[in-house]
Amino acid sequence: MESLKNIIRDVPDFPKEGIVFKDITTLLSDAKSFQRVIDLMAHRYIDKDIDLILGVEARGFIMGSALAYKLGKGVILVRKPGKLPYKTHSVSYDLEYGTDELHIHQDAIKKGQKILIADDLLATGGTVKAVIKLIEQMGGEIVECAFLAELEFLKGKEQLLPHSTYSLLQF
Repeated sequence: MESLKNIIRDVPDFPKEGIVFKDITTLLSDAKSFQRVIDLMAHRYIDKDIDLILGVEARGFIMGSALAYKLGKGVILVRKPGKLPYKTHSVSYDLEYGTDELHIHQDAIKKGQKILIADDLLATGGTVKAVIKLIEQMGGEIVECAFLAELEFLKGKEQLLPHSTYSLLQF
């Protein structure tokens, strides 16, 4: 796992001073590493009862789509306002510098469907906590929240309880 972690680039002071951004584009552009990541993550879910993979904007689209393809599942998207063309459900959530909003198509999840949430990075957990709220309001059941990487010191996992989380890499 260290070899995969070492491919991820640190970008100091992005998007603001004091933050060290974990840039996964260096891993995504390395075909063998990207394939290895998806294979390792998908292996965890091969025998799980999953109906759909939900990708969270924007890098979660990459992780979610690749996992959905590998597992033979459909993929659905959660996006920022004004990006989905059909009727949507929305949820607002707090950020450290204000609020944001996420949307999902009203017909994306049927009651009782089992959903695997996929994203690139678990930091504070606020975005995924909002996604969980959307899924549950629509009657979906969360199988797990899957991340390529987790910034453990931010304790985002605690924000997602009682839901199970999995991170391939920990920083």
